[in-house]
Amino acid sequence: MASNSTKSFLADAGYGEQELDANSALMELDKGLRSGKLGEQCEAVVRFPRLFQKYPFPILINSAFLKLADVFRVGNNFLRLCVLKVTQQSEKHLEKILNVDEFVKRIFSVIHSNDPVARAITLRMLGSLASIIPERKNAHHSIRQSLDSHDNVEVEAAVFAAANFSAQSKDFAAGICNKISEMIQGLATPVDLKLKLIPILQHMHHDASLASSARQLLQQLVTSYPSTKMVIVTLHTFTLLAASSLVDTPKQIQLLLQYLKNDPRKAVKRLAIEDLKLLANKTPHTWSKENIQMLCECALQTPYDSLKLGMLSVLSTLSGTIAIKHYFSIAPGNTVTSPRSSDLVRLAQECCYHNNRGIAVHGVRVLTNITASCQEKELLALEQDAVFGLESLLVLCSQDDSPGAQATLKIALTCMVKLAKYRPHLSQSVVESLLTQLHSAQDASRILMCHCLASIAMQLPVLGDGMLGDLMELYKVIGRSATDKQQELLVSLATVIFVASQKTLSAEVKTVIKQQLENVSNGWTAYRIARQASRMGNHDMARELYQSLLTQVASEHFYFWLNSLKEFSHAEQCLTGLQEEDYSSALSCIAESLKFYHKGIASLTAASTPLNPLSFQCEFVKLRIDVLQAFSQLFCTCNSLKTSPPPAIATTIAMTLGNDLQRCGRISNQMKQSMEEFRNLASRYEDLYQASFDADSATLRNIELQQQSCLLISHAIEALILDPESASFQEYGSTGSAHADSEYERRMMSVYNHVLEEVESLNRKYAPVSYMHTACLCNAIIALLKVPLSFQRYFFQKLQSTSIKLALSPSPRNPTEPIAVQNNQQLALKVEGVVQHGSKPGLFRKIQSVCLNVSSTLQSKSIQDYKIPIDSITNEMEQNVEPHNDYFSTQFLLNFAILGTHNITVESSVKDSNGIVWKTGPKTTIIVKSLEDPYSQQVRLQQQQAQQPLQQQQRNAYSRF
Repeated sequence: MASNSTKSFLADAGYGEQELDANSALMELDKGLRSGKLGEQCEAVVRFPRLFQKYPFPILINSAFLKLADVFRVGNNFLRLCVLKVTQQSEKHLEKILNVDEFVKRIFSVIHSNDPVARAITLRMLGSLASIIPERKNAHHSIRQSLDSHDNVEVEAAVFAAANFSAQSKDFAAGICNKISEMIQGLATPVDLKLKLIPILQHMHHDASLASSARQLLQQLVTSYPSTKMVIVTLHTFTLLAASSLVDTPKQIQLLLQYLKNDPRKAVKRLAIEDLKLLANKTPHTWSKENIQMLCECALQTPYDSLKLGMLSVLSTLSGTIAIKHYFSIAPGNTVTSPRSSDLVRLAQECCYHNNRGIAVHGVRVLTNITASCQEKELLALEQDAVFGLESLLVLCSQDDSPGAQATLKIALTCMVKLAKYRPHLSQSVVESLLTQLHSAQDASRILMCHCLASIAMQLPVLGDGMLGDLMELYKVIGRSATDKQQELLVSLATVIFVASQKTLSAEVKTVIKQQLENVSNGWTAYRIARQASRMGNHDMARELYQSLLTQVASEHFYFWLNSLKEFSHAEQCLTGLQEEDYSSALSCIAESLKFYHKGIASLTAASTPLNPLSFQCEFVKLRIDVLQAFSQLFCTCNSLKTSPPPAIATTIAMTLGNDLQRCGRISNQMKQSMEEFRNLASRYEDLYQASFDADSATLRNIELQQQSCLLISHAIEALILDPESASFQEYGSTGSAHADSEYERRMMSVYNHVLEEVESLNRKYAPVSYMHTACLCNAIIALLKVPLSFQRYFFQKLQSTSIKLALSPSPRNPTEPIAVQNNQQLALKVEGVVQHGSKPGLFRKIQSVCLNVSSTLQSKSIQDYKIPIDSITNEMEQNVEPHNDYFSTQFLLNFAILGTHNITVESSVKDSNGIVWKTGPKTTIIVKSLEDPYSQQVRLQQQQAQQPLQQQQRNAYSRF
């Protein structure tokens, strides 16, 4: 996460550079608002949302909204409409308005206008502000009054405001419910107005009695007004109310199914299906076996494909949830019926080969989900049905590049991956059908099929070798043109080849890929393929591609970035020559690798810019360099047993000191240092993990594996040499049981287990330190380094971007100036912050709360030094704040009893929805100067003056002697 801390433009005393920017922007817009030309006024109004995005703190937003309220009060209706749109666009900033009363007062004054349009805009404005003024009685009264207006525009605005206030205020919802009921049932109310009033009832979910009365009213309406429009609106409102109140969801599912079964109108049936889909997504656990059975019967009986498609989409959603287990569970007292003969399975089998692609894919999806989640023997025969259905869909959709066919193909391929994961014995036939179809498919379909093959090969690496021949043949013949699809296909196919090759690429494979890239690819395609090679550990291929791209970039930052990647690939390639038991060549390989790594880190530092500091990349590479140096040092330490054996008197020294390890000579101290070094590296990897809030799960797992490597070596040193007696293997023994998601992780886990077995077999068998122990450590290092390092996605690409901006108040005019505080007073430090997101907020994880830590340290004392209570010397406080609409605010009360200069540090970290804390920053610092209060200063001076005559008398007495 970027540590973008800013100095507050909320400063109580003066302004800095940031403040001037915000205030000058506001003044510029204010000038437009005061202009006599309507066009300039409107332009100024519509530019406010951009200002709020740029400076999202309350002091500016409060001022801006007050200015907009003035424009709303005195402007014409068009300007009011512009202000309304700005308010609706800036909904997340409304709670930052500090003077809510003043703001609402200026808006509300227009409600007394004689112009019904002005009143209507005001009502809509009040409705948009419902989140910050939910309990304003004058607003409630105005809405009630306007519902009785004779002007249609005003009534519609009152309906909008009533809906918004009902959602926010329990009192308003309870009060307006009867009024809405009377209007809907009243004969004088036009039908189109009734249709607009009914949706307000969806917000009557604040308590059980209110929800119950709303349900009764809707039940009456749905029977009293059987027209299509009324039934559709009423049923949908019914569903939304049930989804919010949760209590009546099973009843609502039953009601919708009855309408689906019995109502002849297709529009009503469609609405029922849409609402059932909504409830299937939101509350699948409330669906009973009877509900699913009834839906299956409807789908089997309907002659309309469009309705069958809708019902199957509901069933396919349910089949991926707990509801499918309920359906196939046998209730006590019921007769056992074969699941194979159930209506759901029969429906899915019927639909698998339907001429409508959508129906077919939902049928296959239902079969796949049943096969994956239910282990009953009667259902095993469904596996083949699912596979045949998927193969037929693959043949059908891969020849068609229309958007509909591609969407269907995506679902089918997802089902294939799921089937291969839960039923590995089916994966061979799935892969064969994919490879067969690849040759004749359209390019768009080929790309999706390559992604599917890569996912299956990652789960089941044993299938990789079988794919390689077909993939290479295809790679030779594609790429006749340089279209976008062809370029994308080159990358996708290369990725599958890298995954299928598993360990190393043969010379033939590299030649084919390079020839194709030379023929038709552009630089970006070559870079993407090189990036994939780095992720899969094929560093020799990656190095050649990065080398070829160096001269094709226009910026020196890009040049240094590519050069650093080339050096890193070269460094990792040096480690592929490691051989077991060959320790001298291992040292030279590590030294060679370090040489290229140091070149690469220099290049990487040159590639960084203030906007893109590459902090994660630099830290990851620095840690890799330090790990390699620690490995090299451990090799030298192990070799020192031969080059510098323990002296003859080592045993005597050990007996004298009472430390048995001293008989091994200086190697014991070196091993201790080495163990501490590896533990320190593991803690640094943990810090890097905690700082990578925006990283994808594969990158985080990679960091965890590096950390475990360091912990493994430190544990091996301790178990073999330093403390064999107390070494425990239970906490490390479970590392291999976790499911590995990538070939790199699989190989690392295998190495961990092998090393642990070796260490456990040697533990306590021989007295430390023997050549067996040092050989075991050296072999462990070589085994770890022989697994090629994987540079994961976050090293190249940031898909999620999250940053926190902090503002402290009070803050000084100048960052170096201290804030003056009297020592008998406490400083109220207000901390405000804004969470800023990139284009895909919350892609991997979301911020649940922000943890703010405030600490102060005494930098320099004043000359006067008095006795101060211990508890008032330091300040250390922590608060958790939940952001609302990406904004948070809290206050700290700090005590500065000691006179002098204090440094206040405010550091933020975040907690995600799983409760994991991430040390993301930013860290902001301000300086406070604690001054003596005037009264204490006066008392002290008086005491000093009173003591002076006494001291003078004593000096006179001494002078007589």
